[in-house]
Amino acid sequence: MGPRYLVRITALIVAVILWELASKQGFNFYITFDNIPAPSVVGAALMAELTGQEFYLHILHSLERVAIAYGLAVVLGVLLGVAMGRSRWAEDIIMPYIELLRPIPAVAWIPLAILMLPSEQSSIIFITFLGALFPVILNTVHGVEQTNSVLVRAARSLGASRTAILWHVVLPGAMPSIVAGLAIGMGVAWFSLLAGEIISGQYGIGYYTWNSYTLIQYPQIIIGMLTIGGLGTLCTLLVRKGCNPLLKWQAKGGRS
Repeated sequence: MGPRYLVRITALIVAVILWELASKQGFNFYITFDNIPAPSVVGAALMAELTGQEFYLHILHSLERVAIAYGLAVVLGVLLGVAMGRSRWAEDIIMPYIELLRPIPAVAWIPLAILMLPSEQSSIIFITFLGALFPVILNTVHGVEQTNSVLVRAARSLGASRTAILWHVVLPGAMPSIVAGLAIGMGVAWFSLLAGEIISGQYGIGYYTWNSYTLIQYPQIIIGMLTIGGLGTLCTLLVRKGCNPLLKWQAKGGRS
């Protein structure tokens, strides 16, 4: 794994160098870098932010919102996905709502969330929850529906109950798709959080980024964007690593 990580780190370093050169030279060909601060400027601004407490408060508030919203989305999404995958009645009842609501972008929910919910915090959590919910549901449904029917019939012929078949055949077989949905849901949760925190008047890394834009603080805008990307990547990695024990049975595919 050492050489692979070395390649990845090198690719990031090359990107930073190109960014530095483009900003210093004022590169302008379809994309203009005239007003984009160089990585050295962003790094200096980041060091200044890290010396205070407010930046950490923004991160902690965002992590709290994502944790609550994502936890609710995982529980409800897996339950609904399993029910829809195992029951045509459940799928016919629930799927129309999912297909109707899923294309609505997170920012479009902001006015309704403000009207429906009693506080800004609950509104942001609700918007983030919706972003994470649909990938979890759809991937769970896909995994459950793709369960090998031969295995289900074999378990039934050996006297397994419906509950035993669900726990020992259906869920293990669907777990790769469920884990993929959990990882995608985490990424979309951070994407939706940014839209939700626009309505926040206090803390959150999304609010920090948007407020930096209104104050014309260009380095802070990039700091906020990279922080969201870094936190989203870290959380997705934790989800994948946490789910690895559930996929021990799965054979690893080869890759050149």
